[in-house]
Amino acid sequence: MLRKLVAAALAATLLGGGSSVALAKPKAAIAAVAPESAGFSAEGLRKLDAHMQGLVDTGHLPGVTTMLVRHGKVVNFEAHGRRGFDSPPMTKDTIFRIYSQTKPVTGVAMMILYEEGRWKLDDPVSKYIPEFASLRVFKGVNADGSFDTVPADRPPTMRELMSHSGGFAYGLNPDNPIDKAYVDTGVLGAKSSQEFVQKIAALPLAAQPGTRWKYSVSVDIQGLIVEKLSGQSLGEFMTSRIFAPLKMTDTGFWLPAEKTDRLASLYVWAPKAQKLVPAEGFMVLDISKPPALASGGGGLVSTNADYARFAQMLLNGGELEGKRILKPETVKLMRTNMLGDAIMSSDVPPFNTGRGRGFGLDFAVVLDSAKAGPQGEGTYSWGGAAGTWFWIDPKNDLFFLGMIHVLNREGDPAIKDIDKDSARLVYDALVDPKK
Repeated sequence: MLRKLVAAALAATLLGGGSSVALAKPKAAIAAVAPESAGFSAEGLRKLDAHMQGLVDTGHLPGVTTMLVRHGKVVNFEAHGRRGFDSPPMTKDTIFRIYSQTKPVTGVAMMILYEEGRWKLDDPVSKYIPEFASLRVFKGVNADGSFDTVPADRPPTMRELMSHSGGFAYGLNPDNPIDKAYVDTGVLGAKSSQEFVQKIAALPLAAQPGTRWKYSVSVDIQGLIVEKLSGQSLGEFMTSRIFAPLKMTDTGFWLPAEKTDRLASLYVWAPKAQKLVPAEGFMVLDISKPPALASGGGGLVSTNADYARFAQMLLNGGELEGKRILKPETVKLMRTNMLGDAIMSSDVPPFNTGRGRGFGLDFAVVLDSAKAGPQGEGTYSWGGAAGTWFWIDPKNDLFFLGMIHVLNREGDPAIKDIDKDSARLVYDALVDPKK
């Protein structure tokens, strides 16, 4: 049941290698400024803070941290409540399991290798994982319980892998035969990359490549491709090419003992008890030591301040404080909708023209803010199963980060839409967008 509920929370969230361009002048470090200097109303932002504090005061959250940055300056950064209901106060350096907010980081790792010419968007995934050369597609279930399948029209492409349109599943919503098979065969519990690939290859795709958006193991597959192409473990690659240059000192796939007292307690909304209880089991990875198989789709821990450096790098067009991670046109590519007409013209949620949202390379993308919500067109975002969320709005030159530590948050109406509520409050407070 938890897997199904977590999946609902998870899903609620051009070509060639790119030419070289002149590097932009390095931007200054992130520093704090008065809200009015960045076009915000201080009173409006107090409403944002009051909303978050209210969730703590009424017991819906033990604690939360939020950060708002515009024009490269911190406009608002607050910590409310505690790291756990019986823990010390929440602080700005509290560490969270960011789960699927790992995905954009893995996407950036992929694009570093893309810029090096290691792969192309329309390459078949089977070029890098040969076991995926002859995948089959689910058609139905036979009387004996076996799958009735047909051959895939073609292997999924790298573009489809990075936009969750390759046909793969996840196993987080086991109310359909394919996702249930992911659970039954232990795909997410694989102890090695070889075992992981073999388990996926043995199961049919949920749909023909390019015909459906389905949240999936695609980003964990990307993590394996990063390892194959780089010759490093995913953690080593991210540390050397992303975390170290960006001075993200509290981000990684495991937590050293000296930092464990800064980790927020993890809770899950229990439907029967109608309250938060300590989380355990399926979704709680052991982060006390380096993992045998790093999850590119959901294994990182981080802080609000660390992830802000990653977000500012993207908003700057791939650079922070003189350290260039990606070219500007590569970042633009990542926030370009990659879903084809068949998907965008359907009425199947969550991404289609009617909803004003598409999906780029490991990011959801706002295509029409009138339909999608208050963020500016071109805003790209994602979040994690424990309630971390962020969006980057190039049109308004801002980003927002929020971090809580609650699985299955959609069970509690008060925090179900905390990301949407924060967006409404942020844009209500943006009284002078031209400033």
